[in-house]
Amino acid sequence: MIPWLNSNFKNFKPTAAIALNATRHMNTVERKKLFSPDIEPMRTAEGRWFEAIVYEMFLEISQKSGQIKYLARKGADAPHAGAQAHLGQNGIFYSKYGDITFRGNGQDLAEFDLMLVDSANQVAFGEVVTSPADLKEFEVEIAFKKRLLGYLYAQEHVSFVLVSSFDISNYSVVKRLAKDPDNAIIHTSSCEQIKSLVKHYRPRILYTKPTNHPKLIRATDIPQSHPIDYRKCHDEFRNRLFSDITKGKRGQNELAPSTDTEALVKKILYGALYPHAIKAVCEQYGLMVRGKRVEWAEFFQYFSKAILATDLPGFELILYLRSREKTEYLKMVQTKEGHFRFERPTPSRVGFFLWIESLQPSLGTKISLEILKTFSIKDLTKK
Repeated sequence: MIPWLNSNFKNFKPTAAIALNATRHMNTVERKKLFSPDIEPMRTAEGRWFEAIVYEMFLEISQKSGQIKYLARKGADAPHAGAQAHLGQNGIFYSKYGDITFRGNGQDLAEFDLMLVDSANQVAFGEVVTSPADLKEFEVEIAFKKRLLGYLYAQEHVSFVLVSSFDISNYSVVKRLAKDPDNAIIHTSSCEQIKSLVKHYRPRILYTKPTNHPKLIRATDIPQSHPIDYRKCHDEFRNRLFSDITKGKRGQNELAPSTDTEALVKKILYGALYPHAIKAVCEQYGLMVRGKRVEWAEFFQYFSKAILATDLPGFELILYLRSREKTEYLKMVQTKEGHFRFERPTPSRVGFFLWIESLQPSLGTKISLEILKTFSIKDLTKK
């Protein structure tokens, strides 16, 4: 399928009909923002529109080739009600907007702009980009999604299609991806060029829904060879790290994922800290929230809990602070100076909130400081 896409899709440009049909995946407000003079909301709507355009292009091209056996439904073609996140929920799900996501213990860990099944019954996926900013940390995400789908569907190789609305051929990350024979890199028309095709249809945009498309399938109906218990994978990896850290092991080489299931874990939640451990973090590392230093004496005026975690694959340290003012956690990341600063809130509507909310204090001062010393920028720079 990948060689066929590389040779055939490059000359397939969006038509006015495809561009108009793509608007059926957008709500009324999003459609209006497509031609807004306000750049930021316009670009956001454009990104949503172009993703839908690529899906519509695959709807059309899949009917002309046996290389694509199935195309996973999404957007307006997806099941109407997305499954509400809850703890213990694992596998492929649809969001309420018709997006295809993978959830581990209720947390959205990956989103797939496209999912396909080729003529050899191999699952493939696609990503759609409309800005160079979308390429930040892109390589790591693609590698994770390949590992994930490879595990779920028992595939040694997972094909990947990158579709962009701008020329990405000179970006180093794209050049590396292009060297992989399992990948197809496709550049279509720009969003401005596509808009010129439909400008005469404003303000009333017309579209037609596909009827009985022979290759549409629900992503949730693609049979998995290895269903995953993500919480179990996470806890086994976390327990191994506890053991290795207490034995004095340090560095990513010694602590990196060592099994296929460990390689699927995106973040380690070590647990919630007891008050004396929070005191040690405040005094030895420091917390800065929106420019104000939070002292230990006032910590519990603003927060009820602190959770220690590391992002993977780089083991970057994170603290999650449970706000007393709002039903949210503040994500705190470590600076080069070693203290923790506020990055962004984690709202209650996401599945990850349910997981961290369920964690009760379990980390004392000694183990907390050992974890911090192992991964802290402050301590690593001393070595």
